[in-house]
Amino acid sequence: MKDRLVTRDYCCILLANFLLYFGFFLLMPVLPFYLAEEYGVAKSMIGVILSCYTVAALTVRPFSGYLLDTLPRKPLYLLAFLVFTLIFGGYLIAGSLLIFVMLRILHGLSFGTVTVAGNTIVIDITPSSRRGEALGYYGLANNIAMALGPMIGLFLHDFYTFDVIFLGALGCCTAGFFVAMTVRTPVKPLMQKNPHVSLDRFILLKGIPLGVDLLLLSIPYGINTTYVAMYAKSIGLTEGTGLFFTFMAAGMAISRLFSGKQVDKGNITRIIVFGMYMATAAFFGLFLCEKLMRFSPEFTRMLFYCMALVLGAGFGSMFPAFNTMFVNLAEHNQRGTATSTYLTSWDLGIGMGLVLGGIIGQAASFSYAYLAGTVLCVVSMVIFKTVNIPHFEKNRLR
Repeated sequence: MKDRLVTRDYCCILLANFLLYFGFFLLMPVLPFYLAEEYGVAKSMIGVILSCYTVAALTVRPFSGYLLDTLPRKPLYLLAFLVFTLIFGGYLIAGSLLIFVMLRILHGLSFGTVTVAGNTIVIDITPSSRRGEALGYYGLANNIAMALGPMIGLFLHDFYTFDVIFLGALGCCTAGFFVAMTVRTPVKPLMQKNPHVSLDRFILLKGIPLGVDLLLLSIPYGINTTYVAMYAKSIGLTEGTGLFFTFMAAGMAISRLFSGKQVDKGNITRIIVFGMYMATAAFFGLFLCEKLMRFSPEFTRMLFYCMALVLGAGFGSMFPAFNTMFVNLAEHNQRGTATSTYLTSWDLGIGMGLVLGGIIGQAASFSYAYLAGTVLCVVSMVIFKTVNIPHFEKNRLR
């Protein structure tokens, strides 16, 4: 019989994760409009301002991973969750761009900690034989939030004030915090006094080559999630842009239903290569949308949403596989460090994508940002096949 995966605690952390990410995604596509409409920020600066969130998250991740490996995890998880939730209330009273930037930095610090803690707790409370499947379903909660959050956020932006959106995010994350409080975690023995502290306690050194690969993939992902609504409007797709995230999340959900199981069967590298092919095709298809719009708007609209589905399927396949690869390269007492290295690589690429996308959008067109993303995906695939697959097979512990 299979080890039991669906438990009360696992279901609770799935729900808490969904509510946290729903509040996160509710704001993501709206914030560029918020900065432009409320503060008159130029396109090239929007990415810089928004990237401070990601920079803060990736700065704190190595330290949060170390703390999660040395201290009880649940208190740190709940503290970070609470701070993350309260910042949404801070946006309601922010009266200047400087205060907004400060709140975004604090938001990024709390997000960087709560996401590492959540992923690590999932690994703690689920059987190792079903780890890929557990991480896949855990990520599926993010995908459902991605399907609903941006669409609802853009809908609210069309009919209500930004304060309503901030209040909605605050309410969702508050509910998520109370659900997170009910999760029971195993007692983890504290690290011995005066432990040996090395760089490998903050960054999984064996995971650095894999982290570079993941970073290259996350750059175009960051461009897409932040600027896709602006790109759609710039090429004439003025209605229903929120559906892009719905199709993208649907692709992720479908792929996660089988990718996690395939990871547990040992097909971890094959799943990632499959996802890379799909991501490359999707970014190139999105690049073509601007070119095709002048010839056939209806076909372009259909292609736009189809590429969202393909993109979601590609990244939905890769997420649990990459996460599992990092964990399988680490010792059992380095789970937090492995997870933080995985998420740090992702956040660094997201931040670079925010800046790069804004610069390209200002200088030329957002379509060329998608072309750059296509090239990065190809480079990432080459590195993965030639460097990371041999490296993983040589250094894996599980």
